[in-house]
Amino acid sequence: MKELKIESTLFVYDSLQELPGDIQDLMSKASQARLKAYAPYSKFLVGAAMVLENNAVVTGSNQENASYPSGLCAERTAIYYAGAQFPNQKIKTMAIIAGSQNHPTTSPIPPCGACRQAIAEYEVKQNEPIEIYFMGETGKVVKSNSLANLLPLVFDKGVL
Repeated sequence: MKELKIESTLFVYDSLQELPGDIQDLMSKASQARLKAYAPYSKFLVGAAMVLENNAVVTGSNQENASYPSGLCAERTAIYYAGAQFPNQKIKTMAIIAGSQNHPTTSPIPPCGACRQAIAEYEVKQNEPIEIYFMGETGKVVKSNSLANLLPLVFDKGVL
């Protein structure tokens, strides 16, 4: 038997004000997208914004459905829209803001497992990392230089 040690490196900012201006703008777009979420069941609103290599900004918000599995997270809404509208453009940076309508959300909220897998698909496809920033409604912001930090043992086309 051999032990496998996996390390991830994340960067934690105390607030939005510590981020570079362009990332603050992207986080603002994610925050605006969050206000468009349709979340009558969970009361958990999420917004995502992405910058593509052509500098287009694509946003998405979570969209729930009474048949719970039929809804879609903000990250996947944005990434699938980008794939459909800009199929040959690489995703450079993604910003995510999430929070509950039931209580203050001050801790950073990372993408769920399904969203991590969807982001991984695009990161592998473009053979270039996607920088990801995520936070709650307020408070600290976490930055990952690649989805691989959030999903280190990625399942991709190479195993099929």
